[in-house]
Amino acid sequence: MTEKPFLLSGRNTLIHKLRKFDLLVLNGDDMPAVLVTHKGIKEYQGKLPENKREAKMMDMELIDVTLSDFFGEEKILLFIQTLNGKEYKVDYSKVDSKYFITLHQGSII
Repeated sequence: MTEKPFLLSGRNTLIHKLRKFDLLVLNGDDMPAVLVTHKGIKEYQGKLPENKREAKMMDMELIDVTLSDFFGEEKILLFIQTLNGKEYKVDYSKVDSKYFITLHQGSII
């Protein structure tokens, strides 16, 4: 079994842990996808992969937070920690504003 490129923590925190794969985070059908790279996160503008296999071919891990394998429901707030030690807050109640994705806290290392 291969190691997953992420960890789930608590009720709404996702931790990126492998530089080899970017994370493509989905949160329901109506919310924009978020791309997590080793440098940070941003709203994903590309074509969504059809399945996990297609995502792997694009060097991405597909994460749908609404599935029971993950959090099991749509989230209003999602916290994502990146490899560079920063934690971002994704506030789906503020889609289409500059507050959709904000830096929550930087590294204390």
